[in-house]
Amino acid sequence: MSIATPPPRSSQPAAHARTLPQLSSGRGFWAVAFAFLVLTAFSTAPSALYGLYERQEQLSSLTLTVVYAVYAAGVVASLLLAGHLSDWYGRRAVLIPALVLAGVAALVFIAWQSLAGLLVARVLTGVALGAAVATATAYIADLDAGPDGSVTRRSGIVATVANIGGLALGPLIAGVLAQYVPAGLTLPYVLLLAALVVAVVAVAVSPEGHQPIHPRPSYRPQQLRAPAQARGPFIAATTGAFLIFAVGGLFAGLAGAFLAGPLNHPSAALTGFAILLNFGAGVLVQATTTRWPASKLIAVGIAPTIIGLIILVTSAWTSPASLALFLIGGAVVGAGGGAILRGSLTVVIATTDAADRAGALATFFTAAYVGLALPVLGLGIALQFLTPRVTLLIFAVVVGLGILAAAPFLVRQPTGAQTRRGPVAAAPE
Repeated sequence: MSIATPPPRSSQPAAHARTLPQLSSGRGFWAVAFAFLVLTAFSTAPSALYGLYERQEQLSSLTLTVVYAVYAAGVVASLLLAGHLSDWYGRRAVLIPALVLAGVAALVFIAWQSLAGLLVARVLTGVALGAAVATATAYIADLDAGPDGSVTRRSGIVATVANIGGLALGPLIAGVLAQYVPAGLTLPYVLLLAALVVAVVAVAVSPEGHQPIHPRPSYRPQQLRAPAQARGPFIAATTGAFLIFAVGGLFAGLAGAFLAGPLNHPSAALTGFAILLNFGAGVLVQATTTRWPASKLIAVGIAPTIIGLIILVTSAWTSPASLALFLIGGAVVGAGGGAILRGSLTVVIATTDAADRAGALATFFTAAYVGLALPVLGLGIALQFLTPRVTLLIFAVVVGLGILAAAPFLVRQPTGAQTRRGPVAAAPE
């Protein structure tokens, strides 16, 4: 890094910036983590409220899955169009607008309680999260980097917990508020809007983690590509992300309908708790296995994922349907999926170098969010013709076979590139 004195023209803005209130790097690290947690919590909060929307707006299960799918489409589009811009313009220049956009989505949720408003708000939420997920993860790593610029283990743990922890907390907060206080479709968003405002302020007074580059390159979307030196492991890892996001998307998107239907438990708080168990188990696994190699993580995660799917199916096919088995199955699937997801992303990082990592990660997350949207939409269509029990059985068989087919490739040690360690960002919902 150059230590030459900058020209007067560029030094004046820097001097002015130093007069503004600013946190230390250590406090900024936690401020950005808090902002990331709030945004991911906001992104999944509606999952616990879909039952209320269904009853209030007379929405079908197919309509709710479309609402869920447009959110994922917004994430993918934003990821490809804006997820990489913080490398050019700085972290705050991307993260703050993303948080503001999430605040606009919260206002739409509050003021426009109809199907059209729900669709608009979910698209805005997806766009905000897509722009922020890679930016916030990189920002956390920037503010906690070692003296040589290397990424610390703590930043990886904090980024993971903020990301997946927010996904777990959002439905729980929304579900409990909707169940036990008036204005169930308003108060959760008011509370989260207030938290988003605090998050914007927190990021605004945090130090910049990555200075803008000059001159900036001409704008272009992220290019989807696999690293040529490790195409096989990369494709296997991407397939793992697709399958695990499909499982998580199904559980978060349809937990409320399944609890209210075959299980006869139409509680928004219970829906939030079920989703908390699913994501929370993934958080626990990811936070306690930071030193495990990718092959071990994936190998250990495969069996719980398959077993969890079996338990979920069994919960629906017992007579009567078993709530206890449904919750246990969700937690076991979440634990296995958390291990596979973190291991898969480690494979991607390990088999790419700095020149092509951004494009490889864009491909990885795009596949993951396609996995989030398409199966959930397909299940919504299937539920028009099949019972929830049969639909869940078919889905579990398809995903289980896919995981088993990908397993031999996933558990192989990555080749063709030196294994690297870095922050692991597990994507939302």
